[in-house]
Amino acid sequence: MSQEKLAEAIGLTFQQVQKYERGANRIGSSRLFDLARVLDVTVAYFFEDMSSTVAAKTPSRMRGFAESKPEPFEPDPMARRETLELVRAYYRIVDPQVRKRVFELAKTLGKTRRVDA
Repeated sequence: MSQEKLAEAIGLTFQQVQKYERGANRIGSSRLFDLARVLDVTVAYFFEDMSSTVAAKTPSRMRGFAESKPEPFEPDPMARRETLELVRAYYRIVDPQVRKRVFELAKTLGKTRRVDA
């Protein structure tokens, strides 16, 4: 694929593609994703031939983070569908006293420890 066709497919000028190819400009993650999509490869494809000396110079390794085990990713519970549905259901309770009781119940249940059998 020519630089012109690649540039057109991702909405850039061919000069910008040349700068990426020469290493004059850095490629952002979203642009790298676009390139992978257009070229029908995975993003990992661009890193397959990375030498160990280059890989060792990544910021995370230079700061010593690569040696430590990363914390497991826990998604924000406020972004979960279940949370949104719960909040919507809660606010559909018309009686303020009932709503307050449900709120207190949820707080109490949230404090109890789970005992796995």
